[in-house]
Amino acid sequence: MDEKNFWADQFEANRAHLRKVAYRMLGSVGDVDDAVQETWLRLSRSDAASVQNLRGWLTTVVARVCLDMLRARKSRREEPMGPHVPEPTADSAHERETEMADNVGTALLVVLETLTPAERLAFVLHDMFAVPFEEIAAIVDRTPAAARQLASRARRRVQGAPAPDAELSHKRRIVDAFLKASRDGDFEGLLAVLDPDVVVRADAAAQRLGSLAEIRGAQAVAESFKGRAQAARTALVDGELGVAVILGGELRVALRVTLADDRIAAIEAVANPDQLAEIDVEVF
Repeated sequence: MDEKNFWADQFEANRAHLRKVAYRMLGSVGDVDDAVQETWLRLSRSDAASVQNLRGWLTTVVARVCLDMLRARKSRREEPMGPHVPEPTADSAHERETEMADNVGTALLVVLETLTPAERLAFVLHDMFAVPFEEIAAIVDRTPAAARQLASRARRRVQGAPAPDAELSHKRRIVDAFLKASRDGDFEGLLAVLDPDVVVRADAAAQRLGSLAEIRGAQAVAESFKGRAQAARTALVDGELGVAVILGGELRVALRVTLADDRIAAIEAVANPDQLAEIDVEVF
């Protein structure tokens, strides 16, 4: 057997798995076929012999393809004539029955349609296919902690259990205290709300605005934020407490904030315009 036929056989052995991943991500038979075909093309163009875990590699690739397709849908701002009902992936009654037994129902897929692309990917890969958050983070270009938050937020929506108002109010007080201390130049006040091992990361666009790529430790972070945050406002960033930097009436930077034990443990600054366009921000 030549090498091309060998990898074709390996791909076929994983095709059903890839279709399951793609269908949960896309909910459309035609899109599933396109995503799986694109995954095969990428495999055929790659150095497949260097891949140690082919199924894991293929899962990551099809997830990336699906994420791009979901983002393209959102950018087109398509408005369907009524609620979107995902299409069945099988033609025969027997195949439909088998698929239903696989614990994928139309009701769940309709709920998944309400998630952002990144939320949907994190939930599907982690909760349905046990992909680690470290791998998911690389796909959505976020930290593992942020990927965990995406999946958690998606899980609450799927379960119909939004975060309690009391919990949200408590988190808001911590973020508000951080911003006030930052504006006032209150170094001790900043230290009081920062975890000793806090990490701040900024994307390339945020770095061009003056942020460092990474800052570690409460002392360094407090020094960096002291006297700043004049244009920052507490906000919901993709449904979680965070910070929005508004300049000239436009969102310039979104800060995703991760809390641990009532202190800020991580901050992720996003200023890339394409990513900002995909983030839901609600300023308080």
